[in-house]
Amino acid sequence: MKTTQASHQKARAAMNSPLAKLLYAIDGVSRVFFGSDFVTVTKSEEASWDFLKPEIFAAIMDFYSSGKPLFLDLNAATSTDTVIHEDDSETVAMIKELLETRIRPAVQDDGGDIEYRGFDPETGIVMLRMQGACSGCPSSSVTLKSGIENMLMHYVPEVKGVEQESDPEDEELNMTAQME
Repeated sequence: MKTTQASHQKARAAMNSPLAKLLYAIDGVSRVFFGSDFVTVTKSEEASWDFLKPEIFAAIMDFYSSGKPLFLDLNAATSTDTVIHEDDSETVAMIKELLETRIRPAVQDDGGDIEYRGFDPETGIVMLRMQGACSGCPSSSVTLKSGIENMLMHYVPEVKGVEQESDPEDEELNMTAQME
């Protein structure tokens, strides 16, 4: 089963989605994430939800009533990180299957997603990236360590741990916030 999801952290990266363009036109929107059946919008620190919510809600409702496609290129909206390839080891295939069938749906229920970034067979470390509401959530490290790591280690003995790979744009935003 394919998952439709896309994360747009900068307005220029959202050119693939007319709805993302509309949402970035709203002053104070800093991130847009599309899951299979939800939209997560993150605001900048200085913006107020009291002013943003009506504008965001109106933009989403107007967009969906227009009948336009969410993405201009459907291939860009399909999650490919958990597709099992011929050259994947049995361990990697098991990790990807667990991520797609058990872990991703649970994370999506909380307005986020998770992306498989790799597995190091020498250390047993699985690299993942949290997206959407889960990327900036303070409890994402708890989710990653307690929930995801425990499940992967239980079902895949070769897994010794899970680490979060941060997005370079997230690191840039954090550095900017620390400098201010």
